[in-house]
Formats: sequence, structure tokens, C-alpha cells
Amino acid sequence: MTDFAHKPTLSGDRVTLRPLDEGDYEALAAAMDDPDVDRLTGSHGDISENQARQWMRTRKDQTDRLDLAVVDNTSGAVVGEAVLNDWDPDNQCCNFRILIGAAGQNRGLGTEATRLIVGYGIEQLGLHRISLGVYKFNPRARRAYEKAGFKEEGVLRDALLWEGEWVDEIVMSVLAPEWVPSEGDPS
Repeated sequence: MTDFAHKPTLSGDRVTLRPLDEGDYEALAAAMDDPDVDRLTGSHGDISENQARQWMRTRKDQTDRLDLAVVDNTSGAVVGEAVLNDWDPDNQCCNFRILIGAAGQNRGLGTEATRLIVGYGIEQLGLHRISLGVYKFNPRARRAYEKAGFKEEGVLRDALLWEGEWVDEIVMSVLAPEWVPSEGDPS
């Protein structure tokens, strides 16, 4: 198993995943300005533009995570990001997260991006397990994860306090022995 130093470009029918860089700031800032995206990702708090640009500038240098921009093949626009992080090399596992802004939603882009990065993690990096958390009020994302091969493992009760209400987080994962590269239609 290698680290995440190599930053690949992964191409599908609908999306291309490529290394994230500072030039993607405007597109991702627009996606994250959407209150619905904030809610569905459980994002609290703001960081300054300077902090965000600095963070994005350093993504290509990270050897313990993979941050890729999600590019809509139809428009050529960056519509989100797909990330493998929280890498545990001893246990050959990591976490997955994805953000798709309004411009990329409801067209299967997130499902295809998920399948591309998970396939890369399992098939190329040799990961055994990739996990994620999805909030109960985000059934659309949960369906996309299921289409990509993730299975529910359990529930973290009251994991997020959102606007005065407690929300459960559903824990899901995909294991290498269960991974089927051509499983399902990404739509």
C-alpha cells in the first residue's frame, strides 16, 4: 500500500476528478455558500477566504489524504470535491466525503464521482475499508452511496446539533471484498 502522494485524474462518463488547487476556490466557495449544502454536510462556522485559499493551496502536498475537484464533463465546471481522508495505513482504511454544489446535483454526478474515487482507493491504493457518515436528513446522498456499494453499519445518535434539533448520523462503509467495479448504473 502506498500513500496519497500521487494525485490522479480519474475520468468517467459524467465527471472527471482531478487534483484540487487554489484555482478551484471560487467554484467551491459558491457551492458551499448554498445553505442547503451547509445543512446536508453539517457545516458549522466560516473560515476566511485567505484561510480557505491557503488550505486549498496545500492539498497537492498532502501524503495522508486525497482531495479531488469534481468537474462536470458537460460544462467543464468544478461542481464539488471528493475526498479520501483520515487514512489509517495500519488498518488499510480511510474516510470518504463528498460535496456537490447545486450546479451538479440531481444528474448522477455525485454517484459517479463516488464510484471513481472509491474504485481508485480499493483497486489502486489497496484500501480494505472506506467509511463515511451521512446525516439522516440527507436521503439523496444515502441513496447515492448505496448505488456506489456502501452498506449501513450503524447509527450515531444525536451526532449533529442543527438549528436546535439533534440529528442522527448514519455510518456506512464499503469493503474491498464486496467492491464490484461495474456495480450499478451511476445515474
